[in-house]
Amino acid sequence: MSGEKVYEGVFAVHKPQGVTSADVIRTLQHHFNPSKLFKPWLETERIRRDHESQNQRRRRRTQRLDVKIGHGGTLDPLATGVLVAGVGKGTKQLNDFLGCTKTYETIVLFGAETDTYDRLGKIVRRAPYEHVTREVVEKALEQFRGNIMQRPPIFSALKVKGKPLYKYAREGIVPPIEIQERPVEVTDLRILEWYEPGTHNFKWPEQEAAGEEKAVAEKLLAKDDALPLVSSVEAAGSAEKIEEEGPLSSTKRKAPPPADSPKASEETAPPAIEGESSPSAKKQKVSAEGQAVPAQVEQSSLDAQEVTEEKSDASPQKAESSPQPQSAAVKIIMTVSSGFYVRSLAHDLGKAVGSCGLMSELIRTRQAGFELSSDKVLEYGDLEAGEEVWGPKVQQFLEQWETKNAAKARADEN
Repeated sequence: MSGEKVYEGVFAVHKPQGVTSADVIRTLQHHFNPSKLFKPWLETERIRRDHESQNQRRRRRTQRLDVKIGHGGTLDPLATGVLVAGVGKGTKQLNDFLGCTKTYETIVLFGAETDTYDRLGKIVRRAPYEHVTREVVEKALEQFRGNIMQRPPIFSALKVKGKPLYKYAREGIVPPIEIQERPVEVTDLRILEWYEPGTHNFKWPEQEAAGEEKAVAEKLLAKDDALPLVSSVEAAGSAEKIEEEGPLSSTKRKAPPPADSPKASEETAPPAIEGESSPSAKKQKVSAEGQAVPAQVEQSSLDAQEVTEEKSDASPQKAESSPQPQSAAVKIIMTVSSGFYVRSLAHDLGKAVGSCGLMSELIRTRQAGFELSSDKVLEYGDLEAGEEVWGPKVQQFLEQWETKNAAKARADEN
């Protein structure tokens, strides 16, 4: 061994729009593997593997030696903002971030609904929106604060009978079991900015859902119309009872964690880990933003990517070519528990104001103690600039994490 310091721990990356969380992890690994900063880590890991038993080596799925790295909660490709990443032993601490509160800023555009509840989907239906004012939205937001029950989007990686919901929707099939509501907590929810019609550039999608795909979406949306928008956790029963009786096979938490506890992006997904040293190591999966259980590496991130790719491969019907009047839009900030879907909030808010709504933009501005500021996150573009740019920043972040953990350990001893 060279005796050089081994860097590992947890830091945050500023994820850009249009890439999956899994893409970010693979890009980090691509730059970390040949770097000087992580050369000591790789040397230490190589020595450790050399001392493994023959059976351990045989069980290993791959002999390739990569920097072990993962993330602590998926962000949709549409979303930007804080993505927590762990390196080396830091990957074992990623579960702490699956149950934490998160802060988001989102743009909700009124007047149309899509199958995915966001602007990347296909329009399923439209509704009048001229009556939607800031005052109407302010009033409607009141019912979404506190401990509420929320229904996940049709397009999500949550599973029914072992099959992700988005696959049912993509295949034009109604899920065999009703999608169950989930308990979530909203500790802060308010308007940051109001956009009158004609004052913004947010647009509805140009694609219209058609055929069986539209028929399935309309059936599921019709079921939503027959249900109350939100209900209290108390009225719906305990979280444990919902999970036991609810047939939805997902890995979401059975109950939202307390506000001060260390998990849902928009959707809390699992800590996907690259460079695992052994297949026997427990890789974690958590539903879009909950309790960790063994799962395949990066599955939620890959699911999200697959949904996006499948949608782009389709041959959708174009929306009407005639100019569409522009609707109002609103920027909202929220602090939420694990399991919360911002897309569902946009959809439900549209219903609450007597119209339709979809999520046009999404930024995760905070996850646990990581905030979206230049001195607290690694800019994704710094990776392409070279190690001379990203190296000192990552080193500083990992040193800060090490110092923080050491202080916590001392406090626990006392």
